[in-house]
Formats: sequence, C-alpha cells, structure tokens
Amino acid sequence: MRQKRDPQQRRDTQYGHKIFLSGGRSGLILDCVISRGNPADAVMFPDLLARQEAIYGRVPARTAADGGFASRENLRLAQGRGVKDVMFAKKRGLGVLEMVQSLWVYKKLRNFRAGLEANISRLKRAFGLDRCPWQG
Repeated sequence: MRQKRDPQQRRDTQYGHKIFLSGGRSGLILDCVISRGNPADAVMFPDLLARQEAIYGRVPARTAADGGFASRENLRLAQGRGVKDVMFAKKRGLGVLEMVQSLWVYKKLRNFRAGLEANISRLKRAFGLDRCPWQG
C-alpha cells in the first residue's frame, strides 16, 4: 500500500482499515464493519447488504449508498434480493428510474443520505472518529 507523508506528524501515514457504516430511518448508526486494507466500495456492497439481511431478517425496502458503491451489478443484486429502491450518490451510467420508482423517491433518498453524512461528520468531530492508530 502506498504511504503518504504527513507533514504535521513528521512520520509516514499507513492506511490499514476502512469503516463502512449503515444507518436507519432515525439517523442512528445501526451497523459498523471495519475491513482490513482499502477494498473498493463496489466490492463490499453485496456483503453489506447480506449483513443487513442477517441482522434484521430482511433486506431494507430502500437503500441510499455512496457513489463508490454504484454499479449495474450491485443494482441488479439489490433489486433481485427485494430492495425496491436503490439510490447511488453517483449514477455511473445508471438512470434514475432504473434505480428508483420516481424522481421524488430519488430526491428523498438523496436527502436521507446527506443527513447520514452529517451524522458521520459529527462522529468524526465530536468523538474523534477521524484517525485510528490500531495495529494488528
């Protein structure tokens, strides 16, 4: 993995873990997956969806995901498992009406995702979820 120099710390920054958070209608963070390395978001989408199904006994009716998760394959997978509306922040060649039932639903899910981003930002600022010095 490529290392970057951190001018403030005067040492090499090493990247080793990536956090995936899932939130619910209330805005509460419902699940957290910490993966080793830096896997592509699109590769993790099927596992995260399966995890939601395992925890709650069903897939969510609607899901809003970051643009890195967007792919035609992930859209088909989610719809095949019973997710009615899937909103990716970046379309990556997908049409809005392919992902969701209407433009109104797309906007609602987009705004919901923006709210979750605000909660994640608060976690970073208030609780120090910015940098993790874990080893091993």
